[in-house]
Parts: sequence; C-alpha cells; structure tokens
Amino acid sequence: MNERGSKRYDVLGIGVVAVDDLVYVDSYPTAEQKVRVLRRRRQCGGQTGTALVAAARLGSRAGYIGSLGDRDPLSRTVRRRFEREGIDLSHCVARPEARPYHSTIVVGRRPPTRTVFSSNDGHAGADPQLPAADVIRSTDVLLIDHHAIAGTRRAVDIARAAGVEVVADFERDPGEGFEDLLPLVGHLVLPERFAREWTSTDSAEKAVSRLWSHERRAVVVTCGADGCWYGDVETYETPRHLPAAKVDVVDTTGCGDVFHGAYCAGLAEGKTVDGCVRLASATAALKATRDGGQAGIPRREAVEQLLAAWNEAAR
Repeated sequence: MNERGSKRYDVLGIGVVAVDDLVYVDSYPTAEQKVRVLRRRRQCGGQTGTALVAAARLGSRAGYIGSLGDRDPLSRTVRRRFEREGIDLSHCVARPEARPYHSTIVVGRRPPTRTVFSSNDGHAGADPQLPAADVIRSTDVLLIDHHAIAGTRRAVDIARAAGVEVVADFERDPGEGFEDLLPLVGHLVLPERFAREWTSTDSAEKAVSRLWSHERRAVVVTCGADGCWYGDVETYETPRHLPAAKVDVVDTTGCGDVFHGAYCAGLAEGKTVDGCVRLASATAALKATRDGGQAGIPRREAVEQLLAAWNEAAR
C-alpha cells in the first residue's frame, strides 16, 4: 500500500450508479393487496455510487471514472450529488446515451424489508477504453462491480500492474468474462446469497475458504444482521466471524454498498483486513439506523464513536 497522500485519489469507483425512488410502506404487500404509501423520496444510489459516498464521508479522496450522460435529468441528478459530496468527476466518461440505473425501492417497516425494482435502460457502465491508464494508476484503491465486464477488466489489469488494490462488489454472475475476472480481485467482498450460490456451499464460512486463492489478500462474505465472515492470507482456512453491531434497524437500503465503501476507505488508510472489516461493519450498522441509502450514511465522528463503544464492550 502506498503511503497515504502519495497519490491523487484514495478510492476510485468504476461501477454502477443509480437514481432511487424510495417508497415507504408499513409492510411489504402480498399479491393482489393494496397498501398505503407512508412517504416517498428520491435520492442517488447504486453499488459503486453509494460506496463512493460512504468513502468520501469517512474522509477519502474519492472519484468516479465510469460513464454518465451529460444532459439527461438522471445523470444531472447524480452529478450534482457527487459534487456535493466532494467526489471528483473530472475523469468521468461523458457519453450522450449513458444513463444511471433508475430504481424504485419499496421499504417495509414491519418487518424491516427492502425490495428493489431496477431499470438499466441506457446504462453504459465502465468504458472499454477510458479513462486513461494514468488515471487508474493514480489511486490507492479501485472499486469494481459486476457491470460492464470488458471495461472493468481493462481497469483491473491496469490497477494490478500498478500495485493498486482492487476491491470487488459482485452480486451476481453477469456472464461472459466474469469467471476470468474473479481470480484477479485482491479483496473479494460478496453478499452471502451470491457467495454461497457461486461456491455451492451451505454457509458463509465455507464460502470464504472456497473463494480463497493465492491472488487474494482478503475474502469477506457479508451476512446482514448476522455480521460477516472473512479470511486473509493467515486465516482463510479457518475464517473469522464478526457479529453485527446491535442497533435499532430503520432502513437497510444501501448497507452492503456502504460496507464496501468503508472497507475501501480503511484499505486506503493502510488498515489491516481486520481493521477494514470493523470499520465497514460499524459504518453499515449506523447506516441501518437511518432512513434512505446515501442520505443515511454516517460521517467519521459517529463511526469512531460506535467503534470505541464496540471495543469497550468487548473488554
């Protein structure tokens, strides 16, 4: 890891961004049922978009290098949000046909649920030729997801050759090129459902060991309210479990993405895998106590307070 401050960026993201329309209901309906909408709100989201906001709020110098339109209303919404969060867009690839994902997210209160309906009409993702290689080399950490594999693979190859840490947020197998990309990721951070599905295992713990390779620096499988399992070069055969912080859950929208962003922030700071996982877990837990995805992401002071309380309770 490079000394903090020796590169222009701490974290660059190249994956999906979105505009989310959140609909809050008392409980998610069954088929043919009518329910009253309690509240609506629009905000930005997406795996990489939300992760970058989380990293920025923790103090990282973040930038987005994927594709966006330059005139359509959805792209303008994302651009304005990134600018307000201090996320650099100087190397964002402007393509007239590109659009963010557009999602409707139904948030149930009792029990806490989150259901996402998404549209990717016009989404371009990572460009297969841009940004310039020097931009990718100018970060400590590159965050990717499972969209636009060709452009993502190019970025990963450049990053690996330059010693840039690569963190992946894969939620599904998108098909061609994915199986070749998977072994190239140094820090594989997956949700339990996909990790178990991909490895044909019956537990997150087993999935960590199955996903390990000697190209890896860490494998983390997130399990929501059950915390996460993770392993590094010393512990992949006997993965560790970190329970989730005990919090009053209000809205889990974006918690997994927040985990990724905080993990990247910790990695850019030179934290160990243990330190990255703890920072990510605390940040995601605090987000779950607040409405919204990006709107509910905490800042550093609140996260450090939770970590201190967590450490005190463990003594």
